[in-house]
Amino acid sequence: MQSSVAHERVWLDKQTPEIYHALNSVALAVRGAAEAAGLGRAVMELVNVRVSQLNGCAYCLDVHARAAREAGVTIQQLDVLPAWRRSATLYSDQEQAALTLAESVTEMPDENTMANAYAAARQHLSDDQLSVLVWAATTIGAFNRVSIFSKHPVRVRKEN
Repeated sequence: MQSSVAHERVWLDKQTPEIYHALNSVALAVRGAAEAAGLGRAVMELVNVRVSQLNGCAYCLDVHARAAREAGVTIQQLDVLPAWRRSATLYSDQEQAALTLAESVTEMPDENTMANAYAAARQHLSDDQLSVLVWAATTIGAFNRVSIFSKHPVRVRKEN
């Protein structure tokens, strides 16, 4: 009979730090490529938050919602982000294209849905921007999985 007491999880980032450092290096490369491609920090953080919402990663949501606010994303944009398609006037064409692409990369829908998302994104993103955003969604998705599986805690902060 198994105990109902939850067992402590291995923190993957601490157990195999060389792999986690490699993932961090990928994230830094994505950040640099985003800057070079003309994607602002706000767009990138909206992608990080949206992918983390879809994957249900509380730790990454805590980190990236704060980073998004620091990058100029408004509280209203963050509050409405789960329903962004119904409030498109809050987001620029580039932000909408980035969110469309990020959702497709994260959810991996059927081929027709993915093709439509890709075509919609192509209308407002350069090839470099599109590539970077696919890498961004893929990278934050990997971080989501590491944090969720490791059960990284969200620490209470004293703030308003």
